[in-house]
Amino acid sequence: MQRVLNFLKEAGTYYLATVDGDQARVRPFGTINEFEGKLYIQTGKVKDVSKQLHKNPKAEICAFKDGEWLRVAGTFVEDDRREARVAMLEAYPSLQGMYSADDGNTEVFYIKDATATFSSFTKEPEIVRF
Repeated sequence: MQRVLNFLKEAGTYYLATVDGDQARVRPFGTINEFEGKLYIQTGKVKDVSKQLHKNPKAEICAFKDGEWLRVAGTFVEDDRREARVAMLEAYPSLQGMYSADDGNTEVFYIKDATATFSSFTKEPEIVRF
């Protein structure tokens, strides 16, 4: 999992794909954090992405850097504990102007049963599960 975390942090921006009815929805994200041995993302409960993840928690992340791309598929599980929200906001202080751990909007999801695939045009894909 550490390699996945490092890749996503170094890429800076990754894209999160969710399902909205029968339509895929993709948008850029930048928050990725390790907390208690799990990989977490952050969003706001008022956003469509939150509603989509609650309705269908199977989603996928994709990022690209230095000629290699990473796809992480799994089930995104909300962690409603304050400690998880605080950890994310401490990892991303710039979010604290828009979110707080107790605002009723901030939410974090960890990725359960993740399959991460590292790919490039020059070598065989490498799969990591966590």
